[in-house]
Amino acid sequence: MGDLSKTLRTPVRKGLVRHFMTNKPIIYQVFTRLYGNRNTTRKEWGSVEENGTGKFSDFDAKTLKAIKQMGISHIWYTGVIRHASQTDFSKFGIPTQHPSVVKGKAGSPYAICDYYDVDPDLADDVDNRMKEFEALITRTHKAGLKMFIDFVPNHVARQYVSIAKPKGVVDLGADDDKDQGFNPQNNFYYCPGCKLETPQASDYEENPAKATGNDHFDNRPGMNDWYETVKLNYGIDYWTHFGHFDPVPDTWKKMTEILLFWAAKGIDGFRCDMAEMVPAAFWAYATGKVKEKYPEILFMGEVYNPAEYRNYIHSGFDWMYDKVGMYDTMRAVTCGYGSAAAITGAWQTVDDIKEHMVYFLENHDEQRVASDFFAGDAKKGIPAMVASILMKSSPFMLYAGEEYGEKGMDKEGFSGKDGRTTIFDYWSVDTLCRAASGELTDDEKYVYEMHEKTMKIARKEKAVDGEFYDLMYVNPWSEYFDNNKQYAFFRKNDDELLFVVVNFDDKDVDIKVRVAPHAIEYLQIPEKKYKAKDLLSDEKLDMELVSDGLVAMSIKARGARVWKVKK
Repeated sequence: MGDLSKTLRTPVRKGLVRHFMTNKPIIYQVFTRLYGNRNTTRKEWGSVEENGTGKFSDFDAKTLKAIKQMGISHIWYTGVIRHASQTDFSKFGIPTQHPSVVKGKAGSPYAICDYYDVDPDLADDVDNRMKEFEALITRTHKAGLKMFIDFVPNHVARQYVSIAKPKGVVDLGADDDKDQGFNPQNNFYYCPGCKLETPQASDYEENPAKATGNDHFDNRPGMNDWYETVKLNYGIDYWTHFGHFDPVPDTWKKMTEILLFWAAKGIDGFRCDMAEMVPAAFWAYATGKVKEKYPEILFMGEVYNPAEYRNYIHSGFDWMYDKVGMYDTMRAVTCGYGSAAAITGAWQTVDDIKEHMVYFLENHDEQRVASDFFAGDAKKGIPAMVASILMKSSPFMLYAGEEYGEKGMDKEGFSGKDGRTTIFDYWSVDTLCRAASGELTDDEKYVYEMHEKTMKIARKEKAVDGEFYDLMYVNPWSEYFDNNKQYAFFRKNDDELLFVVVNFDDKDVDIKVRVAPHAIEYLQIPEKKYKAKDLLSDEKLDMELVSDGLVAMSIKARGARVWKVKK
């Protein structure tokens, strides 16, 4: 995001009101096929005719304005690029896909069958689907939002064939030497002399078999493998684990051209699926070429190995998931088997790259907070949400439906009852449907209110752009403070101070938070009595901030306080 502060701090002409906006990125992930679908049939294994589908046009100006006003800065449209599906679009000249190598009726958005096309399910007029997507880009930007789409670099659908590729582009695999299991200039890996044997009995033929997307290199992928996908070859010989990057592998060139194709349409970023399964050397090559032409474009990577975070950042990634760290810690504390004190260690591990780490509690891969497999109640996730959004300069990602406490406990079809919202089936999201018709429960309204207030605080309070100070080291367990259940910190910028305390306990608590002497010195907080207002409840509190002093407050069960301290 650009720095708006200089403009917004300038004198305001009489009659005009300007609002400060922070640089805090808040990303709203929407599964595009599901978001606007209001069909509530929800038949297990239902077809698109039975269960319906969302469209690009569901994101009209009014909807995008509401998303922006919720406190969102970026929207990630998940599932835009055309992927394998069991739905027949052959009358539009789109090749059909064999059902034995498609997961679910709608298909996985991560089994791409044409990198230069968009999902026909999302179009009102299939023949004009790309124009409809381009119109969505324009509407999104007009609403003041930046947008991401997925880039899936590691694997493609079994029956990948591009019908929309620009003139002169050669399809992936078209020039491969299929008699070689590995050739650095091939786009795929092969099992010469072996036919593919899918987990399901079928008449689907692939000979020679290609390696499967999850690094399964024989011809017999199992049901738990990504059997619907084919691994792309970036010059890594997985038999010797040696990289052949000179000359530049053909796959590098083709995938970079795909990135440039979408960047030219005016999108603002790519969320890169399973980025760490592709060599960092490729990312350095590709991001360098894309950013040379589009310097403002962002790359957000799905990288789960903390030992590789810095390697991929140095290779051009702007943001990446903080999964094996902050997410896992917040989940453990929320569910009661982890200590709130562990949050300190989670951020300290990556503090040198904090602005690159994306915090989240849900996405399409993870179980919903309200599901029976996670917390079982969305209200239990509120302290983790408040802390995750306000504690650092890290971007925060919200998954559509999370703001209402969507449970994700449907049994949709290929995606069974697993606490996740399906990415494989035609479906609609219950809370999104009821929110649109004004039928939310009181609990769901409360969950939404807390999300919206917290995100607006993050986007509007100047302190969120400033220093972060963790108070846990001076607040060990005591009769006044349970460091297993409460977490406390300051945010400060210039003369504006936020004092944030969250309570993971299932009971209301009266606590006293000790103020570290170093916090007073480091943040240059004048030692005196202050008037404070909780930005979540509008309650007021007289507090004295002095070295080693105790600040008494009450917090509701699974609640939070965001005290704005006035000078």
